[in-house]
Parts: sequence; C-alpha cells; structure tokens
Amino acid sequence: MDKQASIRRIQRLSDANGISGFEDAVVELIRQEAEDLGNFSEDSLRNLYLERSGNGKDRPVLLLDAHTDEVGFMVKAIRPDGMLEFITIGGWVPFNIPAHLVRVRNRDGLYIPGVVASKPPHFLTEAERKAPLEVRDLVIDVGASSAEEIEHEYLIEIAAPVVPDAHCSYDEVHDILMGKAFDNRLGCAAVVSAMEELRGDELPLNIVGAFASQEEVGTRGAAVTAQRVTPDLAIVFEGCPADDTVVPAYQAQTVLKRGPMLRHIDARMITNPRFQRYALDIAKREAIPVQRAVRTGGATNGAPIHLSNQGVPAIVVGIPVRYAHTHYGISSYSDFAHGVELAVKIIRNITHDIIAGF
Repeated sequence: MDKQASIRRIQRLSDANGISGFEDAVVELIRQEAEDLGNFSEDSLRNLYLERSGNGKDRPVLLLDAHTDEVGFMVKAIRPDGMLEFITIGGWVPFNIPAHLVRVRNRDGLYIPGVVASKPPHFLTEAERKAPLEVRDLVIDVGASSAEEIEHEYLIEIAAPVVPDAHCSYDEVHDILMGKAFDNRLGCAAVVSAMEELRGDELPLNIVGAFASQEEVGTRGAAVTAQRVTPDLAIVFEGCPADDTVVPAYQAQTVLKRGPMLRHIDARMITNPRFQRYALDIAKREAIPVQRAVRTGGATNGAPIHLSNQGVPAIVVGIPVRYAHTHYGISSYSDFAHGVELAVKIIRNITHDIIAGF
C-alpha cells in the first residue's frame, strides 16, 4: 500500500464537508479516489456502491462497509440579532462544542465560517456559572448583526448543515493523524485501499464496497445498502472511540498504535463468533497487531447488516480514534494500515467452506 497516497486520501476525505444527510462532497471524492476499481451506482439516500472489477456470477458476496457522514449541526432558528440557533446531528457532549470554528452552508452551497459562541463570563450570573451547559445555551456567530443580514447577505437559511471547521494533518515523526471526521472517513479510505490491494486478484467471491449515509443518526444508510447488496458476509470498517486516555490501563481495549480493534459485542450487535475467530486467527498467523473489545454501548453499521438477508456474518474492524465526535480526532496511520492489511488477508484466504462454517 502506498503510504503517502493513503495519507493524502485520508486528508482529503477528512477535510470534506458531510454531516448526516449531506454527504455529497464525500461521495464525489470517493468516486475520484476509486474511479478505476469498478462500477459505481447510488440510491436516493446517496449511499454509494462500488462493484469490484472482476466480480462474476454465482459467487458469495462480501460487503466492505464504511459510512460517509460525520457528526455536526443544523441551523434551527435565526435570531433577530443574526445569531444562529442550532441542533446537534449525531452524538455530541455539550461542553465539547463551544469556542470552536464551524462552517455553515448557505443556499448557494458555499460554506461560511462561524464560531460557536456562549454568553461571556463577564455577563453570567452565579447561577448560570454553576448550571450545566446545554446546547440551547449556545449559538453560531458568523459576524452578522441582524436576521436580514443573514438572509440577504450571508444567504443562510433554516436547516443549513453545519460542519466542524478543522483540517487534517499528519505528523510523520510520530505517525499521528489529526483532523475531523475520522469517524468514519478512515473507514471510507480503508475500503478504497483494500479494494486497491485486491485489484487483479482471482477471488472465489464478489466484493462490493458500500459507502453508507446517515450512520450517525441511527445506521440508516446501511439498512438500505444491506438490502440492496444482500451480502453473504461483511467487514465493517469503523473509526472507533479510543479508550486509552479515559480508562485504567488494564481496561483499555482500543489503544492508539496497537492495531485495529475487533469488537465482540456492543449495544446492538453480538459479533458472529466464528467469523470473529477466523479474523483473529488470521491476524495471529500473519503477525498483524489487533485488539479485542467488549463494549456495553455504541453501535456500528454492523447492526443492520448482520440482521439483514436472513442473517449475515459480520465483523467490525475499528481504527482507534481519540476524541471521536469532537472537532479534532487523533489516530495513527499504522492502525489504519494494519486494518486494511487484516481485511485483505481475510479476503485472500477465505473459501466457500469457511464461509459455510460461519
């Protein structure tokens, strides 16, 4: 795998604007990145499908899944003074939101810079200082002074999508990526990279990449992709929240630079134990570092996929992301590369009998 090309791909995808339901720019970038890998199609949710060149008839189908959307915000109301009230799209902790830059899309499709603002400390009452912060206490300020200015000069309307304003960087010395939307643009890049690595391989199964929309608001896109692809098995790439800075070391299961995380269970899925065992055995045999996790919360596109088509064996290959669902995540390229390597080794070694055993 070409490391520099992969990093550039991750950076482009990370920087793209695309909250749930507004993933258009991400979809177009994926089309560019994978234009020579197969045939593209879409559906009305802007789920993007990539059928691998070399797919044939009467073969089992393996779905490579990733979701294109990121967490963000949406304009709810415009105040007379030009401040924008907003709602969250996806899971946010309120105290992670204020004092950050955002981009607000106007009706011409241009993204207007703004800042998430709260009442300055100089004007807070003692009760307000002690009260927990809520999203309703925050506004987005683009520099306007009236609702008329917002409408006629900034061209911002109700329901305008809002994305975090952040740019992806790579520290080569420490192998660290820093940027927004690693959940799950890392997964999107991983699907493309895995299909690149498999280009020209003779395989006993067909590969379909599905880049699903609206995962952050209830895995909605994957409920449709699973119905359309009707896979026989699935590998779900995800940008998974790293836990190495928030739990005791003995509890940490998603640690930066220790490889991708294979999740046994979360709130909506018990991973197929036979497929999981196969993946873990491949990782051990090929000396690919991996981590195993037991989660009581969270969910991925594996949830709707594994319940589709009368049941689909699925595993989740999670790339650790520190501070997921904030403006900036931190990830390691080595974890990304090992995640792609694991998926490729799984696919190259799989047989009809192994699939039947799942």
